[in-house]
Amino acid sequence: MEKFLNLTPKEIVAYLDEYIIGQNDAKKVVAIALRNRYRRLKLPKEIQEEIMPKNILMIGSTGVGKTEIARRMAKMMGLPFAKVEASKYTEVGFVGRDVESMVRDLVIASINLVKEEHQVKNVTNIEKYVLDKIIQKLIPPLPKGASEQKIEEYEKAAAKMRSRVESGEMDHLKIEIEIIKRPLEIDDSNMPVELAKVQETVAKVFSGYSKGDSKKEVTIKEAKNLLRTEASEALLDMESIRQEGLKRAESSGIIFIDEIDKVAVSSKSQGRQDPSKEGVQRDLLPIVEGSLVNTKYGSIKTDHILFIAAGAFSLSKPSDLIAELQGRFPLRVELDSLDEEVLYKILTQTKNSILRQYEALLKVEEVILKFEDEAIRALAHYSQKANEKTEDIGARRLHTVVEQVLEDISFEAERYQGEVVNITKELVKEKLEALVANVDMARYIL
Repeated sequence: MEKFLNLTPKEIVAYLDEYIIGQNDAKKVVAIALRNRYRRLKLPKEIQEEIMPKNILMIGSTGVGKTEIARRMAKMMGLPFAKVEASKYTEVGFVGRDVESMVRDLVIASINLVKEEHQVKNVTNIEKYVLDKIIQKLIPPLPKGASEQKIEEYEKAAAKMRSRVESGEMDHLKIEIEIIKRPLEIDDSNMPVELAKVQETVAKVFSGYSKGDSKKEVTIKEAKNLLRTEASEALLDMESIRQEGLKRAESSGIIFIDEIDKVAVSSKSQGRQDPSKEGVQRDLLPIVEGSLVNTKYGSIKTDHILFIAAGAFSLSKPSDLIAELQGRFPLRVELDSLDEEVLYKILTQTKNSILRQYEALLKVEEVILKFEDEAIRALAHYSQKANEKTEDIGARRLHTVVEQVLEDISFEAERYQGEVVNITKELVKEKLEALVANVDMARYIL
């Protein structure tokens, strides 16, 4: 994790450029915010506590890359990340999710992240544990007092069997293994901490009545997966993983609050139809500013969590948020709408673009897709036209138009098996021109 945290803002932007075209202002703001997290961790403890993250508000229509920027940079740097939608939350006293559940979501994500890292570090020991268990089922251990010759023969047979199991040669054989019963864990972040603990206690009590572990006959391939879970719990220190997960969520966690504009009350709104909207904003204030939130894994301070909020603000403005909440998001960046040239670059220059994805999918059926450059230009052109004539959904429109063009080929893939299928400008025009021209049809199909 350290080497990724050490990335400079330029290196972070260069990485994001592989997946997101344009939006340089947003990338820059996010890159600086991340670098400041690294800088803060290098400072003396007393100064660290004083430096608060500068939360970011992203403004831009749907499909321009707001979520993708936050998701990609969190994934790249191995940071605990939780994406939530503001529209799902309600004021305390209303039916729905309470805002504190977003912090509990972050803690669960953080603990899972740390657990995965520990599993990778201990992969050798985990695989040894799994193989030892399987070998014991295939070749029962020798009785005590066996001769040296017998022990030597046993070790040779076990080594030979181990290599066969490792190679997958024995995957089809069935063995009987004991499945260790584990108490039920409640990971519902919306459930009050006290109720979750009560439910888990009850689950442990009932699991105590069912004595012994259950035996199950499975293939060796299935046994490997089942025993890896058992090995992880046997070999990893789950308590230290939980503590590290809490610490990491507290010091380097990121919460992305999407659709923040949905809880803004527009000044044009006469009746203020949803009274819980301002309540949600008020409930968000202490979380974003810094407070103590209880989770079933322990308490967590939200002071140093980075909050990134995003919204289209098509029916409201950032100034429609209550003043206190606006002040909690001092950095604001507006994302550009996508034009035809940007859509073309998204199709051709992004890593694992939608065209590469379809090529890979149909290659499974032995169909080789080839997209001519003029066809890709046409896909971008019709996507832009559809965005202009109907709702502007940004890059998401590309998924719709590409699917429309490839629908028949994908449906009848067996007809094209072993062939190279060229996607031409004429094919794109045939599939899309009439649809885009007819606004009523475009609204329903594109």
